[in-house]
Amino acid sequence: MMHGKPVIGDGGKGSIKNLFKALKPYLPQIIVTFLFIAVSTVLSVYAPQWLSKLTDEIADHAFTRDIDMKKIMNFAIVLIVFYGCNALCNYIANFVMTTVTQKFTRGMRSEISHKINRVPLGYFDAHQYGDTLSVITNDVDTIGQSMDQAVAMFLSSVCMLVGVLIAMFVTAWQMALTVLLMIPLMLVMITVLTKCAMPQFRKNQQYLGDLNGKAEENYSGHAVIKAFNAGARMAEDFEVSNRKMRRGVFRGQSIMGVLQPAMNFIAYFAYAAVCVVGGLLISDGDSGVTFGTITAFMVYVNLFQSPMSQLAQAASSLQMAAGASARVFDFLEQNELSDESGKERKLLVGNNKIKGDVEFKNVRFGYSPDKIIIPDFSAKIKAGMKVAIVGPTGAGKTTLVNLLMRFYELNDGDITIDGVSINDMSREEIHDIFGMVLQDTWMFEGTMRENILFSKQSVSEERLKGILKEAGVAHYINTLPGGLDFYVENETNISGGQKQLITIARAMAENSPLLILDEATSNVDTRT
Repeated sequence: MMHGKPVIGDGGKGSIKNLFKALKPYLPQIIVTFLFIAVSTVLSVYAPQWLSKLTDEIADHAFTRDIDMKKIMNFAIVLIVFYGCNALCNYIANFVMTTVTQKFTRGMRSEISHKINRVPLGYFDAHQYGDTLSVITNDVDTIGQSMDQAVAMFLSSVCMLVGVLIAMFVTAWQMALTVLLMIPLMLVMITVLTKCAMPQFRKNQQYLGDLNGKAEENYSGHAVIKAFNAGARMAEDFEVSNRKMRRGVFRGQSIMGVLQPAMNFIAYFAYAAVCVVGGLLISDGDSGVTFGTITAFMVYVNLFQSPMSQLAQAASSLQMAAGASARVFDFLEQNELSDESGKERKLLVGNNKIKGDVEFKNVRFGYSPDKIIIPDFSAKIKAGMKVAIVGPTGAGKTTLVNLLMRFYELNDGDITIDGVSINDMSREEIHDIFGMVLQDTWMFEGTMRENILFSKQSVSEERLKGILKEAGVAHYINTLPGGLDFYVENETNISGGQKQLITIARAMAENSPLLILDEATSNVDTRT
């Protein structure tokens, strides 16, 4: 039931580079975010100076009990205004950044959706369906969430670190040097942990894709699994992938979980060092350091430790984004079908009518160079002929149809329609020439009318009724609540034969010059 290999990216520096290149159109919004973060940082850094004044005012008059409450209230109001404006700036910065990431992920999903229509069918033969879907959903979501956190945290942390360092040196350079000695230890901790976690985050995205692939197989093959009593085996296969996912997430989170306690320990050590150095400076008497200065420094130490932790979290988020973006860009960089927008129509021009002669000339094809399915096939099909291609399973009957429709490119030889090589025609023109009814039917969510008309919405109501009768599906449609306006939400309540009749009606509505039936009535009883 597996359909090919999973989507695997390298997750290296190239992924991050591609990610930032993709973010380039949103640079103005990111600059706006940075400006609001910078203003927020200035407010956060300057506020402790007022806290220092408030503390000194209380400490200087604590024993005489003649505290000037009016001055205290003024200091408190200034602090409230500072922190209120700080909160507002943070909100605006987060709002702008969230808007950017949502637009970015929406654009990336749209790009992937368009890419799906441009990649050869061979890609889907070689990759799991569920894993490819995981790229569109889970990986893009991971990029969005991680970038939302990483960019905002990085900008905020850098601004805060610079601002706090300047404020500490201006306030008391001796105590600032004490705090500065903690930086190498913090950087070593962050570097070691992120390097250990990086490979695991990349693996986790692969595990998630594999898990989605297993889930998709269990869902799409539910009836077969039940029929062969294979539920226990499939459940065990799913559980193996589930355990890999659980262990992978546990390892990654466990590694990064060490970071915050370690950073807190360093911060507490810095608190103690500041108190000791501050006490020595106060006892000196000539340093100008007061109790208010030490209080302000306690706030600065907290402000300093917090962005260091945030930088580590930003690095972690960036690694998660790298793992996901590697898979996304791996898909986006897949080879595409050749651009045929410049090709002019050869047969469907003006009122020209197609005669319908089809010829296969020494066709050679294999899904891979070492596995040739059709070594040398030639055939002439005259206009008006009804030709049946028969042969054992795996002989290449459906492959011939796929080659005729240019779903795959020939290794050698040629196929012509009315003497014109299909290589000289655009795929769009070829697909307009042929109507197709396949053994594997497909219906989408929508009304029965929309499913039948599909790309031919201009068909008249009278003609549509005639098509339903000719396809033998009129009675079934009439029994549905609402008839043609019946809304198909879940095609599982429509039998295989009914779906094939509906797809036959769809092909008749298309009214293409040539028609291909690939076991189109395999689920329809012979009497019908």
